[in-house]
Amino acid sequence: RLRRLYSIPPPGDLINCLAALSNAEPLLSQLLTYRFKGNRWGRLDSLAGQKLGNLLMVAMSELTGSFKNGLKEMQRIFRSHGLIFPATNENVSIWAETVEGRIVKGEEKIDLGKYPGKREIKYVHLEPKNNSSPPEVKKALAEADLIIAGPGDLYTTTLPVLMVKDIQDSLKRTHAKTIFVINIANKPFETPNYTPADFVKAIKNHLGFFPFKHVIVNHNQKPEIPVSLKYKYVPFAPISLYGYNTTVH
Repeated sequence: RLRRLYSIPPPGDLINCLAALSNAEPLLSQLLTYRFKGNRWGRLDSLAGQKLGNLLMVAMSELTGSFKNGLKEMQRIFRSHGLIFPATNENVSIWAETVEGRIVKGEEKIDLGKYPGKREIKYVHLEPKNNSSPPEVKKALAEADLIIAGPGDLYTTTLPVLMVKDIQDSLKRTHAKTIFVINIANKPFETPNYTPADFVKAIKNHLGFFPFKHVIVNHNQKPEIPVSLKYKYVPFAPISLYGYNTTVH
């Protein structure tokens, strides 16, 4: 909603990173991820369901004259002990193709499965296709000793970052240790009944290669997931048998 109203890059994951890296007092970090009660897919101009950190990011962008400057100032104010960069220079969006070939546009429809037919994603696409990363991103990846991707929703969070052209190129060239962390649970309408191998295959199908030498899969499935969420644990299974030069942990 904020992206449509203010034409800004997606702020949500950046704010989550900032909350995790913040050295500010705990209450301030909690403010970043506080979400107002109500429908997050409601009217564009409604406060209901909005995350406070996203609203602060919009305000800071307008105060500083750009999203890049706003993000930099947010990191300073909330005393981030790491650097956070957007994956792309462009205001990208995603659209999905289902296993039945249906085209689904809009995060709400993809996220909630609001489309007819079999609600399972096969491919996700970035728009515009011609995209680029900030120089800071390319420099950080080139100098990294360790690159970790995930955890996060496979098709709507992790893959859109990995699919950015400059990031793909950096992953092909890197000599860093590379790790992919698989989600603890499968998300309805996105990765239903996925095994670890399905996550690996999906990344390979999108990028044309699998850039990670190590995969981390959770095997502690003792905590009960609330039935209302309709989530299921990703089953723990070795991937080394599937033809990839990958070690499972």
